[in-house]
Amino acid sequence: MKSNLNVRKLLIGIVAIIVLAFIFMRGDQLVELADTVRQGSALPLVVAIGTQLGKYALQGVAYQYAFRSVGERYQFRHTLPLVFGTFFMNTIAPSANLAGITLVVDDARRRGIEGGKAMSAALFMQITIDSGFAVIIVVGFSALALTVGLPIGWFVFGLIDIAAVAAMSSVIVLGGRRPDLLKRFFRWVERTFDKLRARFKRGPLNPWADSLTESFSSASRLLVANPGQVTRTFLCSVGASCCELLCFVMVGIAFGVSNPEALVCGYVVATLFAMFSFTPQGVGFVEAAVLVAMTMFGESSAAGMALGIVYRGIVFWIPFLTGAVLIQTTSTFKGEGRKKNQSAQEAVAAAEEALIAKGSEAESSAVQKPAAPASNASDAAARVER
Repeated sequence: MKSNLNVRKLLIGIVAIIVLAFIFMRGDQLVELADTVRQGSALPLVVAIGTQLGKYALQGVAYQYAFRSVGERYQFRHTLPLVFGTFFMNTIAPSANLAGITLVVDDARRRGIEGGKAMSAALFMQITIDSGFAVIIVVGFSALALTVGLPIGWFVFGLIDIAAVAAMSSVIVLGGRRPDLLKRFFRWVERTFDKLRARFKRGPLNPWADSLTESFSSASRLLVANPGQVTRTFLCSVGASCCELLCFVMVGIAFGVSNPEALVCGYVVATLFAMFSFTPQGVGFVEAAVLVAMTMFGESSAAGMALGIVYRGIVFWIPFLTGAVLIQTTSTFKGEGRKKNQSAQEAVAAAEEALIAKGSEAESSAVQKPAAPASNASDAAARVER
């Protein structure tokens, strides 16, 4: 218990250091953000913050439906910290959202959910997040192409997200239709990792390819068997993307940008650079990309700069700082889930041993009882002889 408390204090210290480091490195943005906010209209900015918070709430509900899709339950008070926690993890460890997925899977496993189901739910959730954004790309770019026209470069840029959705969806589809192919792929990955570990004089990992394939296969069947939950997850993710788009639009209105083509393309560019960037959440690149997008559509550079700074302030600093606090409420951070599971398993084992012991006692007493009538019979025979 004491060691767990010390580990938790250590983790709190690490999180505090990371947050302070980000503030130290990017604190100038906060000062610039405060100065820029004063130049915009207050009401649209308040609406922008409200719609962005609505996005996080919808994602929390979407996580619930994602786990229900694989036959598991997750309460909203547990999924909401995961929404902010995944953002925090993806920020401090840029890895194409893999760090956030790892947090979700570990938290779910500590709550007693099978690893394959947890991975399938987390991956499915990420698929719906990217799919919601893909819907914005397709609808928005199609509307632009039919009205004012759309350069082919913008369309190709938007295909990046669609390709990512297709790659992640293929894992779920293969698990249901061609598990043999998925098993080969996982075995190849397993062998590759073992070879890499051997170079560093580390032993091979425990075999996991076959069990993970089976988990994905069963999870895929569950997704097919629960179309209602799958649809709700997808709709919540689409709604979350719409909230974020509305946030971008309202920030643009606050600074005098009302061109729909500029706002839609600016949002797509900002989100893509945040998703696929070498810096945490595209810090630095997103602001420059928004500025370029605004000027391409004839907006002033001052408005584009203000829009980029304030929008990034809302979608970066709010979830980052909130995630640094709420990640401490996850089972991964607390480290209690596995202990509870072990205690439950030990209790079940003790109950089974008690039942076995009772059964043995009952059998032994049943064997001994027939001897009593025999002694009674001999006593009666002796009395008759006398």
